[in-house]
Amino acid sequence: MQKKILEVDNLHVSFSTYGGAVKAVRGVSFDLYEGETFAIVGESGCGKSVTSQSIMQLLPKHSAVITDGSIRFKGKDLCHLPEKEMRAIRGAEISLIFQDPMTALNPTLTVGDQLTEAILQHRDVTKDEAKKAVISMLELVGIPNPKERLKQYPHQFSGGMRQRIVIAMALICEPEILIADEPTTALDVTIQAQILELFKDIQRKTGVAIILITHDLGVVAQTADRIAVMYAGKIAETGTRADIFYQPQHPYTKGLLKSVPRLDLDDADLVPIDGTPPDLFSPPEGCPFTARCGYAMEVCERVYPVKTEVSAGHDVCCWLQDERAKRAILSS
Repeated sequence: MQKKILEVDNLHVSFSTYGGAVKAVRGVSFDLYEGETFAIVGESGCGKSVTSQSIMQLLPKHSAVITDGSIRFKGKDLCHLPEKEMRAIRGAEISLIFQDPMTALNPTLTVGDQLTEAILQHRDVTKDEAKKAVISMLELVGIPNPKERLKQYPHQFSGGMRQRIVIAMALICEPEILIADEPTTALDVTIQAQILELFKDIQRKTGVAIILITHDLGVVAQTADRIAVMYAGKIAETGTRADIFYQPQHPYTKGLLKSVPRLDLDDADLVPIDGTPPDLFSPPEGCPFTARCGYAMEVCERVYPVKTEVSAGHDVCCWLQDERAKRAILSS
């Protein structure tokens, strides 16, 4: 059995604004296991990036607050960890890859200097040992002629190569968890495929667990072992890749899949999800997808649905899973 290495339980995150509190994450719970790729998917604004930044404790201090819940890693609740202890975990045990490599790299420092600094911050090694580790890591992520390219600056690399360098920086201290927040969005399709293959190759070699944050179901289909579908700050459905793509249960999950182009079907029409997400200044008491759902019932507006286990590891929050709803549908 795989070992659980991260446990997010009932996480709530709000942002203070002039218009009031935005309830960005509302009761998110999930576990992460050694060596797996766990994807969090959903449309923009659903709370997936806020969830990843909460794990790293990188939320803006002046406006964001974790109002409830816990994030447990190695017996410690990261939500209440002193900043000094959290700094020791960031990069060394949990690393984060951002969407745009040009904003993640310092344009005034060489790639070699940035990678060497990252390892010296967290490991008791000499500069020569750090340089050797950097060269090995650049080879691992597919940078050709790493010894020569250590002296180059970020602007001297292509977009795909810069992303490989950011991945190398995230992995240089051999973390147990790698969080990849939209890691391929800024890349063209060919380079995107190369980066996704690189993730799988690195995971095979290092055993790192990956949390993949994305809105792209195509990326998820190629890489994820398990998937959580987020909507309006909540997780609507969680399951394996097969569960989500071939046995989706939540109307939102089904809507997402229908809105994705299918290359294997010549006559497949794209079906958009009508309406807009709810206002998170004042989120609904019931299911947040009610206003956009073609199967909505009266109870959906009033009460948030309980989590139902459809099959082992496949959970969904939808009143359609209630036996009373199933009987009503069958009798109609």
